[in-house]
Amino acid sequence: MPIPAVAHASPLSRRLLRGLRLFTAAALLVLGGTAAADNLTSVASGTLAPLPAEAAQPRLLVVDGRDLALSADGAWALAGDGKAWQPLALAPAGTGADIRMAVNAGGQTWLLRGGDSNSSDRLQSARLQGNTLSLGRTLALPATLRQAQVAALGDVLYVAGTGADGSMHLYRHALAVEGGGWQAQPAWPAAGRLVALQGQKGGLYAAVGDATGDALWRWTADNGWQEAPAPAGHILPGSLRTLGQAHLLMLVRDANGIGLRTFHTITSAWATLDAPAMPADAAPLAIAARGNGLAWAGADGGMHYAEVQGGKHLLGWLDWSVIVIYLAGMIGIGVYFYLKDQTASESEFFVGGRSIPFWAAGISLYATNTSSISFIAIPAKAYETNWQYLTNNLVAVLGLMFVAVWIVPLLRRLDLMSVFSYLETRFHPAIRMLASALAIAMQVGSRLSVILFLPALAIATITGIDVVWSILIMGVFTIIYTVMGGMRAVVWTDFVQVFVKMGGAIFAIGFIVWTLGADFDGIREAAMAEHKTKLLDFSFDLTKATVWGFIFLVVFDVVLTFPKDQVLMQRTLATKSDKEAGRSIWIFAAIMIPGGFIFYSIGTALWMYYKHNPGRLDPLLPIDATFPLFIAAELPPGVTGLIIAGIFAAAMSTLSSIINSVATLLSVDFYDKLAKNPTERGSVRFAEIMTVVVGLAGMGLALVLSRYDIHSLFDVSIELAGLLGGGFAGAYTLGMFTRRANSPGVAIGIAGSIALTLLAWSLDLVHPYFYLGISILLCIVIGYLASLCFPAPARSLKGLTIYRQDAT
Repeated sequence: MPIPAVAHASPLSRRLLRGLRLFTAAALLVLGGTAAADNLTSVASGTLAPLPAEAAQPRLLVVDGRDLALSADGAWALAGDGKAWQPLALAPAGTGADIRMAVNAGGQTWLLRGGDSNSSDRLQSARLQGNTLSLGRTLALPATLRQAQVAALGDVLYVAGTGADGSMHLYRHALAVEGGGWQAQPAWPAAGRLVALQGQKGGLYAAVGDATGDALWRWTADNGWQEAPAPAGHILPGSLRTLGQAHLLMLVRDANGIGLRTFHTITSAWATLDAPAMPADAAPLAIAARGNGLAWAGADGGMHYAEVQGGKHLLGWLDWSVIVIYLAGMIGIGVYFYLKDQTASESEFFVGGRSIPFWAAGISLYATNTSSISFIAIPAKAYETNWQYLTNNLVAVLGLMFVAVWIVPLLRRLDLMSVFSYLETRFHPAIRMLASALAIAMQVGSRLSVILFLPALAIATITGIDVVWSILIMGVFTIIYTVMGGMRAVVWTDFVQVFVKMGGAIFAIGFIVWTLGADFDGIREAAMAEHKTKLLDFSFDLTKATVWGFIFLVVFDVVLTFPKDQVLMQRTLATKSDKEAGRSIWIFAAIMIPGGFIFYSIGTALWMYYKHNPGRLDPLLPIDATFPLFIAAELPPGVTGLIIAGIFAAAMSTLSSIINSVATLLSVDFYDKLAKNPTERGSVRFAEIMTVVVGLAGMGLALVLSRYDIHSLFDVSIELAGLLGGGFAGAYTLGMFTRRANSPGVAIGIAGSIALTLLAWSLDLVHPYFYLGISILLCIVIGYLASLCFPAPARSLKGLTIYRQDAT
């Protein structure tokens, strides 16, 4: 096991931390806020219908979301209202006396069965059909196991128990692998009786106990088996279950009785829930999961339950005042530019009359690039894992230097409004329209909907504001100021929004440092021991986010294909000259690294805070909602409104950019090409209409996303961008860096890359971060080879490549 590296703070860093604490303390004294220490969740408890008299020595389990009771004399299902038990028949007919427990894997329930009361030899699928428990496919275990436990991670089954040789055995079975069988796995390196086995968040947890107490062991693919903090008591058999995306819930018996506890798998912290404790000698006869809690058959003959309930944190008048002032300011900017020029030309509406200062364009580039994904999902990613994704920012800065010197000046000289106009000049109008259509699909499908949905969901789950209203607030206000003010409104609202969201982010970090007080250094050392700030991974594992993967991605996503992104390029095209266009990229690059450190530091700070205050977490919320939860539950009034305005700002800056850019593409690449008699005013009017249509489409897709349980929207956005955005991006590389590529070859390259990337995705061959780079590489290779089968371009390439002989 590697020795943790503990960094000791230098005198300068200690002075900075002290100053940050003093500043935050002063602000809090003014605002009157303090962090609470009580549990954030509550527990609802009560009684259910008593078990039937025939249910002697019952076993409780869950099949298809229903609570079942099994005994040698029959089977029963608990009614949905919990007031009655309904008899169940088994099909094929038989007895359920040998059914030990149940687990859900791959959307199907599997029952652990055996020949006698203490051994298990098979798993059998089961489902409820009316009042019948139907049994299906059987998976024979590789060996008969005593005191066996079964668990699942996704669609992979794990079974552990004591073998005939008296040693512990662990087996896994991947249900998705056709014809796959059981594979032996190394068990945890500790003696003792196996009490429970459970899978949660990529890890397998084994509770192993003896007379002195239980130990908790955790297995992950990266680290193997490691001992986790112990529960300081005995976990009751059958009570260990998952809760939300990152918690384990269980009943633990100690000297004070039997109580509900949670274990947070990210911070490895235990919390005792506020529920009445049972006497230590009143252990339940059988336990099973129920809703967001547990149900058990008591020694008194009754059925009891305890269920975890999350809370809502309603915004006060001061918070709403801050949010309203922010939204009114954004609308005011749109109104200002609308009144300033009510007869905007194409150049005015699409590229701000090419008069945007380079520093404003650079800040707007950063604002657009740091969406709600940066403000919410990146802190959640750092909180859950470490800083490895920050490597992308560091490598991207080097790529942006190349872009600023070579790529942006080349395209700026062409006086474009749509970057896809270059593909028409270099290749063919059909290539331009195909690439533009794919770009629109990528922006609306993988970015607009996710960026709108993520903050709406987080704010809705925390504050009680309905997700529909959250989406409407952001979507409608963004559409209004974008359609009114065009590109100028987008850039200047971006400028304001950067300061709103960065100010809120810095305050949140300072608040956590101040709150932890004297415990800060100890918790910081714990974070270092857990490698929470690990940045560089030089391994060659293609299933992970490594340095090589980021270099590969940046080379293809930034260096070779930067022009593919109309949202970013539109800002460089709006500057006054080629020189200022390059300078805007330098400003963007200069802000990217410190900005990245701020957002990743939020994630680590959250880990430190909740390591120290595990009871302040809401187990029912997704991991992506961690930062919004902290904002709503811990920060003082007014500041909560400011940072929620920052979340809105993070989303709206990117939303307005995407909406304006997609409307530009629809107008310039399609309306101007397909309309019978296009006019400049008609093009602007069409773009204004499309601004509304695109905004409404994004809002609709965001509402569709709200119907699905997605573990990490950050990963989803990366995956969708790779699948949709790589095919057309390679066309720019073929156009700017080669002189032999032609339109038929490029068209074949685009189609081939999309097809092969979808194949790689379907087979789950690599980490999602690689999809975009792979798609671009395939387009370049296939497109160039295919071009060799057709005549070389006959048109002039002057000003269209990076080569000196083609320079203007």
